[in-house]
Amino acid sequence: MFTIALVTCESLAQAQYAASNIDDEDSLLMSYLREQGHYVDYQIWSNPAVNWRSYDVVLLKSPWDYFDRVQEFYAWLERLEQEDIRMLNPIATVRWNADKQYLLDLERQGVRIVPTHWLPRGTSFVAETIFEALRTDRLVVKPAVSGGAKNTFDMSLTEAQRRASELTNLLQTGNFLAQPFLPQIQSQGEWSLIYLGGQYSHCVLKTPKSGDFRVQHYLGGGIESREAPTHLRHIADDIVQRFATDCLYARVDGVEANGEFLLMELELIEPFLYLDTAQGSFARYEAGIKKVAARFVA
Repeated sequence: MFTIALVTCESLAQAQYAASNIDDEDSLLMSYLREQGHYVDYQIWSNPAVNWRSYDVVLLKSPWDYFDRVQEFYAWLERLEQEDIRMLNPIATVRWNADKQYLLDLERQGVRIVPTHWLPRGTSFVAETIFEALRTDRLVVKPAVSGGAKNTFDMSLTEAQRRASELTNLLQTGNFLAQPFLPQIQSQGEWSLIYLGGQYSHCVLKTPKSGDFRVQHYLGGGIESREAPTHLRHIADDIVQRFATDCLYARVDGVEANGEFLLMELELIEPFLYLDTAQGSFARYEAGIKKVAARFVA
């Protein structure tokens, strides 16, 4: 049995979202692990008083404010690294995955991603250039370090031209990326394939509410438990085997367009895993902890 720090953030620890289902997964997971005999504590990643060495396993679960405090988050990761604290998922993987520039790394290694135009910090937002580069009539712009659809925009060319000054101001704060809007998200939905301990666990299909493009459940999106289509499963399996073999959890998000799977995100930091949608998922999660932690816990 393990002593586990279930790492979260201040807002969840203070139960500010108690009326929603956002934090249910954490509480359900904690209850399950305790029932199996593990000692589990919630710990806030940004709390300097935490003695991380007192835990067998530091389990990064819901640090859902890291993108607002990313330099502080990087400093925390460095501190853990210097103290040789082992974390699930691995620190190096978390650091890499925190910035969406990792998508370009995957693309260079042959993974089909949603076409992406990089918008470096300090540059100007020139709508005509971006729309022409992506050959689209509708654009999605998002920060390179973000979560929960924060500062994410869905725009026509006319609207992008109107908001160019606003977006240029945002570009002074960090890198952004632009992608063509994919109508398949509204017509078909976005697939999320969840892997635990490096093995496929379950799958959901997420759909936005009417008139929206964001599929997050706390923004009104729908969630349907589905078996992963075989051709999509093969692609997601390959992505996880190549880039997340040492991870406790991975969520592969993508959309099917013209018969192929386009990766939107490979979530390796703090994804909602929809554990309550699939029978046996909590047991598979615990088995994943044992499998991955066995590499460094005596």
